[in-house]
Amino acid sequence: MPFLIFTLAFLVIPTFYLASGSFQNLAVAPNDPAHGAFTLQNYSALSQPNLADSYFASIEISLVTAVVGGIFGFLLAYAVIMGGLPRFLRSALMTYSGVASNFAGVPLAFAFTFTVGASGILTPLLLAGGVHLNIYSKTALELAYLYFQFPLMVLIIAPAIDGLRKDWREASENMGASAFQYWRFVAFPILLPSLLGTVILLFGNAFGAQATAFALTGGSINIVTIQITRQIRGDALNDPGIGYALAMGMVAIMAVTIGAYALLQRRAERWQR
Repeated sequence: MPFLIFTLAFLVIPTFYLASGSFQNLAVAPNDPAHGAFTLQNYSALSQPNLADSYFASIEISLVTAVVGGIFGFLLAYAVIMGGLPRFLRSALMTYSGVASNFAGVPLAFAFTFTVGASGILTPLLLAGGVHLNIYSKTALELAYLYFQFPLMVLIIAPAIDGLRKDWREASENMGASAFQYWRFVAFPILLPSLLGTVILLFGNAFGAQATAFALTGGSINIVTIQITRQIRGDALNDPGIGYALAMGMVAIMAVTIGAYALLQRRAERWQR
């Protein structure tokens, strides 16, 4: 019952509210007879260049941070779990990852600004090395997202790496397989569903982020979450119906993401059992 109440309060009812609002004409004043009338104009407006570009920008940022965070997060997790490093490094990394994966939003934007901003602590060192980082650019936003993408990848992929049994490697070595052949035919196929599923989860994690981008760039980067804010709460742009339609587009993309992650995790669990 608590689970059903939570699901209704935070998933079903908000989604229904967004879906119903996306089919209503909310651009006119509340006292106008046309206010709240059924319309498909909100969805047709999504083809406008600035709105369509916001989806492409969000997808691009999410893909870059998911792939980069997934690759280096996996290598880092593998190094401390099976790379022969001291045991205390794993405990330290997991503790740090648990904290850093939740360090996002406005605090992350401020920390990033204080570190590599115009008057940041590390800015003189970067300038001395010939690196000029514009923190209001898409590249800087991707770097900020990677701060919580790396540790999230470490946390999620660690159980899958732990699931690689030592006797599998020993059996392959006894049969004359090299280290490359072991990874090519045994370890990598087993880890692949978990790797792909985790990268998909990282994509969804970055795709739904809003506070970090808004606080860091002031809304100068056109991503879909900021476009929703402009449409629902903006002064110049204020059409909640379009904002709800944008949000429903995000819901559709996130539903596909979660569904793909669930399918891959189900396949990965066969080996973990």
